[in-house]
Amino acid sequence: MRQKNFPAKRHSRPRQYIHRTLALLGLLAVAASAQEFKIITVDPGHFHAALFQREMLPGVADTACVYAPLGPDLTAHLNRVARFNHRPENPTRWKLEIYSGSDFFERMLAERRGSLVVLSGNNQPKLDRLLASVRAGLHVLADKPWIIEPEAWPKLEAALEAADQHKVVVYDAMTERFEITCVLQRELVNDGAIFGDILRGTAAEPAVFMRSRHYLLKETAGVPNLRPVWFFDINQQGEGLTDVGTHLVEHVQWTLFPEQPIDCQRDIQVLRGSRWPTLLSRAQFLQVTGAADFPDFLQSSVKAGQLEYFCNNTVSYTLRGVHVKLDVEWDFTAPPGGSDTQLAVFRGSKARVELRRDKDQQYRPEVVVVPSAGEMTAVRAALQRRIAAWQPTHPGVGLEERGGELRLLIPPALRTSHEEHFSELARRFLQYARDPQSLPAWEKPNLLAKYYVTTQGVALARQGVLQPAVH
Repeated sequence: MRQKNFPAKRHSRPRQYIHRTLALLGLLAVAASAQEFKIITVDPGHFHAALFQREMLPGVADTACVYAPLGPDLTAHLNRVARFNHRPENPTRWKLEIYSGSDFFERMLAERRGSLVVLSGNNQPKLDRLLASVRAGLHVLADKPWIIEPEAWPKLEAALEAADQHKVVVYDAMTERFEITCVLQRELVNDGAIFGDILRGTAAEPAVFMRSRHYLLKETAGVPNLRPVWFFDINQQGEGLTDVGTHLVEHVQWTLFPEQPIDCQRDIQVLRGSRWPTLLSRAQFLQVTGAADFPDFLQSSVKAGQLEYFCNNTVSYTLRGVHVKLDVEWDFTAPPGGSDTQLAVFRGSKARVELRRDKDQQYRPEVVVVPSAGEMTAVRAALQRRIAAWQPTHPGVGLEERGGELRLLIPPALRTSHEEHFSELARRFLQYARDPQSLPAWEKPNLLAKYYVTTQGVALARQGVLQPAVH
């Protein structure tokens, strides 16, 4: 058979087809990786749920879904998103698709009209919903706390294992990682020339001490911000340590051992806990919830006409041998001109590094370095070097010496609000959702470590002696 010799140019056409096909496949792969996410908000019972939509997010569809029972929590959420859409500066453009049937969660799982689930509300069903969402192949951004009782621990481990199996991301809303004072304190504690080595401390004089004081009644323009009645049920909301206390436990381990995995069974020993109630009259309950009387599910906590709300806790524990003590306190309302207060103290061999938010600081968080005896000159010089090195990343940070203390001067441009932290958190979560393998390996064990401390601390507190109630 006679062989035909084709000109060389005839061979280029098949190659062009192959190259074009490969290029098209590459474009399709890029398009698939850049596919828009769509938010699904489930039963939003806390204003944090709306804060995740405070601004439009890159790669997230303008249309978002809301699945929730009909009631005041849903109404409040819709109003908050509407205010974002209608604000005069930088308005958002969210379009909400709402389902409010009693089977809202089952309907959400069946329809799966999005890929990102936001959970922020009643803490009792939160973990079940998180686990079911993960098993349905959905990424989950969940507000704290994920668990409020130690009995839920196996389910928490199951949820994290399911996320790995389904290659989705579950992320805890730890917004204080984006607060500039927390960031600066963390960097100072890990600067040996300034801080030295962390002291071990004792149970009586811990190396790390934190106190967080909040108020149940808060107002905007003289109008109370109403809380749902279930907020005052510790079986639904959790006690103070298992709720806002998660931020304190997180701050300790995130600061002392940055990006290091913590083994809760090996590295942590919970020593003791305590609890005591804040007492609310019916008039106060009406003022903070809008409900004229205590609901049936709270009647067992009503004593002599007052609600015993167990929202105050302390816990003492060791973290890799370092003694830590945390106080979480709630009172009904702040004194005139007052606000929430915060104190976070880390004691090193060369200096204490403190984060303070109190009346003396005009209720604005500040970072203060208190050198140990004989260390002022060396610590001041080291701190000046650190501040100079910060200028590319933290421009404008300065230093003021006052009464034996070295105070960081933080310019307004570096200070972001609590609401803005949620936007930063959402962007970080999206980064991980686009590439689940990029989620740091230490996140999972450290999340477990955090909830180990909070739940074990409350369990010990319930076995102990009550402290005096707060009125």
